[in-house]
Amino acid sequence: MITVELEHFSLDKICDSGQCFRMKKLGDGHFSMVAGDQYLEMHQKNGIVDFYCSQEEFICYWVRYFDLDTDYEVYMNAANPRDKYLNAAIEAGDGIRILRQDLWEMIVTFLISQQNNIKRIRKCIETICRMYGERKFSTEGVEYYTFPAVEALSQVTEADLRACGLGYRAKYIAVTARTIASGEISLERIYDMSYHRAKKELLKLCGVGEKVAECICLFALHHMDAFPVDTHIRQVMDVHYKRGFPNRRYKGMRGIMQQYIFYYDLYS
Repeated sequence: MITVELEHFSLDKICDSGQCFRMKKLGDGHFSMVAGDQYLEMHQKNGIVDFYCSQEEFICYWVRYFDLDTDYEVYMNAANPRDKYLNAAIEAGDGIRILRQDLWEMIVTFLISQQNNIKRIRKCIETICRMYGERKFSTEGVEYYTFPAVEALSQVTEADLRACGLGYRAKYIAVTARTIASGEISLERIYDMSYHRAKKELLKLCGVGEKVAECICLFALHHMDAFPVDTHIRQVMDVHYKRGFPNRRYKGMRGIMQQYIFYYDLYS
């Protein structure tokens, strides 16, 4: 177990931030997380966080995953003091981190998220992991399933994916998996691309539109200028930023500002 004291870090808010769907509340500050082929349990009381993993796993995987080396106070202090709405959103969302998640997992996740609610998204992802992922056990004996590899989903029919509750999104995932497995689109190259080039490449994938591409850029590629606009964000823009969001002021940090706003609008 690794115990660390962390500022501006909240497992509870990260879990509810809409960027990860394999994190679960186990009760009283206790959480579990499956990311790729990794399983982790955590406990937080105030600023003290226990990560139930080895030091090597913590340093080599989870520090980067939770973006622990980034000082989020820099983002929080960058807000225009006259922008009462944004400052209230930052105060409410203090503790959210932009996670560094797997690109393939985020492509499938946000294809599933279209016209969907969080409960159903979680269920769909858990179903495809159980059906097509690898069954594993944590060091404590907890059973979990890895996220299905590109090759695994590329061999699954649209009908089989529909049986997992994906609805019309089954086609998007089936076609996208085959596109990537064939080498037509390279995930490795996307990792090395700038924000705008990566977004343009992602838009070539079946079912990936503007909002989904922005989510993937932010939550997988960590392009902090990505700014996903869904119904919640659009409504906030219409009420509080009628002249548009001040993009120039928040260049390089628009993504975290979006997350503060999204969380505040959803839970305030």
